[in-house]
This record gives sequence, structure tokens and C-alpha cells, in this order.
Amino acid sequence: MNRSSRSPYQNTNSRSSASARSYGSRSGGSSFYGDRPAGGRSFRQGSSAQGEFAMPVSTTPALPAVEAFGEMDMPKALLSVLTRQGVTTPFPIQAATLPNSLAGRDVLGRGRTGSGKTIAFGLAVLARTAGQKAEPRRPLALVLVPTRELAQQVTDALTPFAHAVRLRMATVVGGMSIGRQAQALNRGAEVVVATPGRLKDLIQRGDCQLDGVGITVLDEADQMADMGFLPQVTELLAQVAEGCQTMLFSATLDRNVDRLVRRFLKDPVTHSVDPSAGAVSTMEHHVLHVQNFDKNATIAHIASRDGGVIMFIDTKHGADRLVEDLLANGVKAAALHGGKSQPQRTRTLEQFRTGQVTALIATNVAARGIHVDGLDLVVNLDPPSDHKDYLHRGGRTARAGESGTVVTLVLPNQRREMARMMTTAAITPVTTRVSAGDEELARITGARVPTGIPTVIAAPVVERPRRSASTSRGRRSRPAYAGADARATATGRDNQGSSGRRRRAPRRVALAA
Repeated sequence: MNRSSRSPYQNTNSRSSASARSYGSRSGGSSFYGDRPAGGRSFRQGSSAQGEFAMPVSTTPALPAVEAFGEMDMPKALLSVLTRQGVTTPFPIQAATLPNSLAGRDVLGRGRTGSGKTIAFGLAVLARTAGQKAEPRRPLALVLVPTRELAQQVTDALTPFAHAVRLRMATVVGGMSIGRQAQALNRGAEVVVATPGRLKDLIQRGDCQLDGVGITVLDEADQMADMGFLPQVTELLAQVAEGCQTMLFSATLDRNVDRLVRRFLKDPVTHSVDPSAGAVSTMEHHVLHVQNFDKNATIAHIASRDGGVIMFIDTKHGADRLVEDLLANGVKAAALHGGKSQPQRTRTLEQFRTGQVTALIATNVAARGIHVDGLDLVVNLDPPSDHKDYLHRGGRTARAGESGTVVTLVLPNQRREMARMMTTAAITPVTTRVSAGDEELARITGARVPTGIPTVIAAPVVERPRRSASTSRGRRSRPAYAGADARATATGRDNQGSSGRRRRAPRRVALAA
């Protein structure tokens, strides 16, 4: 999201031994990667771009867009941080919404992932909160996000700006010590970045109250609705101060988000970065037709490319099995999914960013809220079931004006459904028939033959959340994934299996990476 954080990122006919192994199959044989849990995510029938609601028309004229950050009435300390980061020209969504949000207007912004939404709302929140001091447990501004990874990304992007205007930030997410988060709130934090479930838990414990919140941001509102967070979000927004300024940012808008807009946004200034809310001119889209018997080898060749790649897969167990095979073939691979603890997930992402891991095998837990500088390739090993998931998975590349490629591997029985989904997403991909070792596969993805020399990735450190004082006295502390945050993540849907019980992480070092 931060515009200044940019840094860029042979082929034979031999096949890797990965082709000798499959990773399970769904009914109908449409995927190699295992059954989706019975409690897994369901998608609305007929979900389409036409299902999005019309953006409301403001009755109050909006302030005009600006051409430079210096044109706006912001604290000089914030402008200094932008200057140090080499940022002078705002992205379209920043130029259009910031003059109005700085003036206190409610904002409804639709923009594709990577379009600069974090800075768009972050500068407004910090500028309007600067100079104020929060009482213990009573934050002044609240940013609600759907996932832990996105919460951390927002915090990382805004922390330099918050420090510049002497504002304290607290990150409130599941999977981490609730006691430490309570301590941060008790010390006083002007700005809280939170997932709805964990914030609700802290409010119920008496560690946070929202009646002092004068600015609220809903980031990735459509995913919060899709993950089942809508009741919690509605409950939380009902607790903020009367007259609270509300900003809602989302890559896509549908009827669920419409309910939030109608209830909580007052005469909002509206802005849409582009009509498709996801199609990016610097992004190439490829659909690669593969045969069942050759798909595993094709995956291994792509994963062996020179450079990082995120490969999306349907299930966490399929991800672990694929990582095992890729490591055996010399690919520095690691899995990222809801079966990992939050410290493991954070460490794995850091390994990917630093190049210790080059192939990140991820479930939809990584589809939003993850930014990696210079990532130029995203591969859908299992075609997504929804056009919004496609857009958000692909949004991990071609960020902040960079170029990137999105590739989807499609089996014969998946072709018709994939074509329908691409039409819904308003994308016309280049379709190519490929197999492992093809020159076209190498040209599109940089694929090359795996070395076949087994490799091992150091396992991320596993930290156990500490019990807080209140939970240590006479009762057990709740597990890291307890509460509405975990339920919604399981609905999103890959933290738990069909039984609802958490499964133990594999013991092999390679698979824990």
C-alpha cells in the first residue's frame, strides 16, 4: 500500500518427481488438493459484478481532487514522512478522498487492492487525531479489518506517520496474546487497528470501550461481510461516539456492504478507482489448460522459477502436502494457512519477503492483506470459486503501479466454469495449452526444471500466548483462536476442519516452514 516501498523482484522436457504424486481430489476430480471442509466457505449463487449496488450520490458537493499532498491541510510532520519516503504525488483514490476526509466528511471508496487505500484513510485518521490524548481503554480512532495479516500491514504502513504526530497505535487480532493487547489498551492508544472478533472479546472483558471513537474506518468491507463479520461489525459501530466520521473502503461492493453504507455513512463522498474494481492495466492474465496427469509436474516447474511466486490452493492439507513434495524437489517452499499459529504465519511471510522461501503455497488466508515488494507472479493452482477471490488473489502482484502476471491452471472439466468467472470479473485472459517443459510455460511463468536436490526450510519459531493476570487466576485462558475472530476465520474458511476441532500442525520441520 505504501507507494514508496517499491523494489523489483531453461527449460527441458524432464519432469520432476512431483508428478508421481497427487494431493487428494474433490468429487468430480476437479482438483488435486483435497476436500474442502464440510463447514467450508459457501459462495452466493449468481454472484457477479452486476450484483454490486450503485454507489450513492452525495447531496453535498465534494471537494476537488488534489495533485500533490502538499496542497492539503495536514500536519507538517506527516508531510515530512511522505517526503522522506519519496512520495509527492497521491494515487487517484488518495487524491480524491483525502481532501474530503480531512474535512470530516464520510467517505465511500472503491478501489482495487494495492491502489493506495491504506494511506488514503490512514493520513486522514492521523491528521484528525493529532494533538489529542486517549484515556486508558478509550481509543479515539478505530480501523476494522477482516484478517490478522491485513491488520499488521495497516499497522506497519501507518506506524511511521503515527510516530511523527506522537500518536500511539495498538493492534488487536486473534492468535496473539490477548493479555498483551489488553495492556496496550490500558496504557492508552489513540488509534486501534483490529479484527472484529478479538475487539469484541476485549470489550466484553472490560479492556476497551468505543464511546470515545470519533473516526472509524472499515477496510476491505466486502470480505468482512463474506467472512460472516457483519453482525460483529454492526454491533461495534453502534458503540462509537455519536456523529463519528466513518470511512468505508472496499475493492468490491455488494448488497451486504450496502447495508453498512446505508446505516452508518452520512451523505458520503464516493469514489471508484476503476469500473472493474480489480482489472489492472499493468497486470497480465493467463489461463493455462493442463491435463490431470501433468498438473503436478507443471506446478513443480513453475515453483522452480528464478524469483518469488505465491501459489494459491484450496485447502491447508493440500498446501502442506504440496510443500513436502516441492522441498523434496529442491524448491524453497513453505505453506501459509489458517492451521499455522500467528507467529508461524508472520515468520513465514518474513522468510518469503527475504528470499529464504521462494514459493509460498497459500490458501485464501493470503488473498488479502499481504504486500510483498516486487512480486511479479501469482498462480492459482485451484481456480477460485468466486470472481472476487480471483481479483484479490491476483492483487498480490501489480501493486503500486508495478507490473505482474496472474496465471490460473485449469483442468479440462474446469474450463467452462473458469470462462464464466472471468466474464463476471470483466477480464479477458490469454488462454494457452501447456505442459511441463513447454517453452510457452517458461515464457509466461519463468518455469524451469527443479534441481531434484532436497532442501529444508528452518521452522518458524512458535510462540505460545501468555496468560493474562485475569485469566491466570483460577481459570484457563482461552485458546489463541477462540472467539468470533476464530469462528469467522474458520468460516473464511480454513482455520478448522469439518469437525470444528483444531488439528495439530505437522511435526516435520519442512512442513512447519
